Amino acid sequence: MTANPLPHPLSLAGNGVVLREWTPDDLEDLVAILDEPDIARWTPMPSPFDVEAGLAYLKRARQGRLTGRRIQLAITADGGVPLGEVLLFGVDPGLREAELGYLVGAQYRRRGLAVAALSLLTEYACGTLRLSRLLLRIDPGNTASTAVARRCGYRLTGEPPIPQEGPYGPTSLDTWEYVEGLPGARRERLRNVASRRYGRRT
Repeated sequence: MTANPLPHPLSLAGNGVVLREWTPDDLEDLVAILDEPDIARWTPMPSPFDVEAGLAYLKRARQGRLTGRRIQLAITADGGVPLGEVLLFGVDPGLREAELGYLVGAQYRRRGLAVAALSLLTEYACGTLRLSRLLLRIDPGNTASTAVARRCGYRLTGEPPIPQEGPYGPTSLDTWEYVEGLPGARRERLRNVASRRYGRRT
């Protein structure tokens, strides 16, 4: 991948979901998704997340997209109502790496949406963007998110936890790395890290 900005606009479809750009018309749905304790607990989102926060969020998202600094897409079933969000940011063209993130609204969980969206964006990042190292940062207490990471082919790296401040106090984030296509020995080492941390092999 070169230093060129990330593509905009962008729409990705597959795995039963459509990922599309946020629009101003999404404000009400965005606030409903993000004004939720579990999201505030695991992310640095403001809490409560009101209309003012939603307007600022959409403005930052649009700026980040237009300047090519990040990919930030609404998760939808058919291109319509937003059900969550998936993003790619912190791209290092020299190392060909980036960080990804995802969230799904409380009423839309347990449908496989996060797995579908993260898998789709991961495939795009590896294929079209030609990134070679994809990372997730997840609080180990967020078991729903770690389950999504595992199902999408990410494994713990064993790197030191990263401290983060949020509305509900400090947390620490583990680093996960996408391991598909890695040499067998490297993949096995990462799996053993997860085994020691969580008490089982993955």
